[in-house]
Amino acid sequence: MGRLTLPASKKYPNMITRAKSDARRFLEGLRGSPLTFGRMIASVRVADEIPQAELARRLGISRANLCDIEKGRRSVTVKRAAQFARILGYSVNQFVAVAVEDQLRKAGLKVQVRLEAA
Repeated sequence: MGRLTLPASKKYPNMITRAKSDARRFLEGLRGSPLTFGRMIASVRVADEIPQAELARRLGISRANLCDIEKGRRSVTVKRAAQFARILGYSVNQFVAVAVEDQLRKAGLKVQVRLEAA
């Protein structure tokens, strides 16, 4: 199974456009709940057919740490979310937005974050 390819913005080639929002809604619909950073990382790993140990090695973290992130037992910083996105070749804005949403959700705020290039 290969990586899902979505159209990139012409102005910002590393930024996924509206189709990413559609994909996000699709993933949330499958799960029946908001997309969390851990679920997103696990979904990317499974879709790209990367074993957990290999992904942990690429990200420079332990397998146990990756497992904790995927299960929602451990949060990642905005900086770390951006780093993960770059390493995996995905939208930095998407990864950061989902990581921030997780932090806000844990603080009791139910909001959706959308990032735009400055």
